[in-house]
Amino acid sequence: MLKPLIRCVREYKLQAILTPILVFFEVILECLIPMVIAELVNSYEAGGEIKDILTFGGIVVVLALLSLTFGALAGITCSTASAGFAKNLRHDMFYAVQNYSFENIDRFSTSSLVTRLTTDVMNVQQSFMMIIRTAIRSPFMFIFAIVSAFVMGGSMAWIFICVVPILGGTLIFVASRAMPLFRKVFKKYDNLNASVQENVKGMRVVKSYVREDYEKKKFAAASEDVALDFTRAERILALNSPIMQLCLNVVMVFVLSFGSFTVITSGGEKLGFGQMSALLTYGFMILSSLMMFSMIFVMVTMSLESMRRISEVLNEKSTLSNPENPVYDVPSGSIDFEGVSFKYSKNASRSALDNINLSIASGETVGIIGGTGSSKSTLVQLISRLYDTTEGTVRVGGVDVREYDIETLRNNVAMVLQKNVLFSGTIKENLRWGNAEATDEELRQACRLAAADEFIDRFPDGYDTHIEQGGANVSGGQKQRLCIARALLKRPKILILDDSTSAVDTRTDAHIRRAMREYIPMTTKLIIAQRISSVEDADRIIVLDGGRIYAVGTHEELLGSCDIYREIYESQTKGGDDDGKTDR
Repeated sequence: MLKPLIRCVREYKLQAILTPILVFFEVILECLIPMVIAELVNSYEAGGEIKDILTFGGIVVVLALLSLTFGALAGITCSTASAGFAKNLRHDMFYAVQNYSFENIDRFSTSSLVTRLTTDVMNVQQSFMMIIRTAIRSPFMFIFAIVSAFVMGGSMAWIFICVVPILGGTLIFVASRAMPLFRKVFKKYDNLNASVQENVKGMRVVKSYVREDYEKKKFAAASEDVALDFTRAERILALNSPIMQLCLNVVMVFVLSFGSFTVITSGGEKLGFGQMSALLTYGFMILSSLMMFSMIFVMVTMSLESMRRISEVLNEKSTLSNPENPVYDVPSGSIDFEGVSFKYSKNASRSALDNINLSIASGETVGIIGGTGSSKSTLVQLISRLYDTTEGTVRVGGVDVREYDIETLRNNVAMVLQKNVLFSGTIKENLRWGNAEATDEELRQACRLAAADEFIDRFPDGYDTHIEQGGANVSGGQKQRLCIARALLKRPKILILDDSTSAVDTRTDAHIRRAMREYIPMTTKLIIAQRISSVEDADRIIVLDGGRIYAVGTHEELLGSCDIYREIYESQTKGGDDDGKTDR
């Protein structure tokens, strides 16, 4: 668990190493100050000259200033190292997620990844900061103060040793009870974040159905659940401080009582007033170091679960990887499925796709149709290797997709997904995801082909119009057309439209299909659709049912031979065409 975290220190190793060294010198100087003060008190008590008093006083001031300097430098290096460590953690986690396959992403929820990148990183950063400074300072302070207490107070210092087992037992008790609760809390944090994310993303639906009160109650219940578990954990952690304070007070009472008695009865021979004051100071140092250690223990206990969750993200290996000698050229857009079966999970009871055999020539336009859950999207996701087949082989350009360099393959396969995504930025910036080097004229041409130019030209800022996060300020149909234009800019060998014209009217749909035939005639086009009108002019249409190919043929052939296709066609035509469908 710790190895991937330690690797994130990287360029901040120097600051991380310097911090404990500076703390070491800070502690030594702090522990020398009571000794010098004791000599100052003894000198004053013995009627020493003002010169001696000034000398000892000057030494105390110098030691205090040096200790302050080392402490300040340790604070600077510690904050630099901890902030840099957190930055590297977020960097490595984000990059790890970018390399995940869809199968890896399926193992983590979006809300869980957000919590790990924010709350968990913050917890681990605080622990790291305490470990390289306070966790070094506490044992150093404890050891040096104990040694100094024995030097100054002799056998009386044993009282400090006696309280250590009590405090150690308290820490073990706290950890054993609190850790399981923190593990539960972080899982509930994920659920809480998921609730917030779902609510904000679906705000229009919430308001249209007047479900604000329901959502408020659901959030309040989730929040209350997290608060209750945190309260239980904090109650256990709260035992730590009073027990520490009790030990501190008992020790101080003993030292004051027995020490004062010894000073008075021995006339200062066994224990002088200076030694007594130094012993009290060292007592505070010893017990304060133990209290600091207990605070560190509590913080680390809280963050152990965060460390585990971050390590899960960093240790997760992508299920997809490049072969040793990848192919860097996709010769054509031909696609072949040979005995392909696929399961989303090894433990799944049934296959999402079963025994798919299919050959698609380069430049062919193929429609894919079928009922909900017939695995239409799953089929096309295997082409760009978003998933690997469970059985069988998928070939593109006559080459097994597992032999290609993944980036090369995906650069030659453009997908317009069912759930279209636009990112914060201008329309130009979103379009250039398809081709970073595209000229303004190429952008306009792609938008004309996708029938997006008509609404872009109506915007006051045209192609410089800002798109809000998720494309919230454009309609569903506008979003789809922008995504199609983005895909066209890639000039791919294979173009996949996954129900990506469902929010546009049939006239615009026909315009887009006609433009694609003329603009990219050699590109293989796969069109997944719910509307027969979107695929009826395709070279071939594949009918999927239950993850199997039920029928393949042209529109006319399927009308005569395929009952599923004929049933879909009749249900859409008898109710009237959807020509009136608009973007909004």
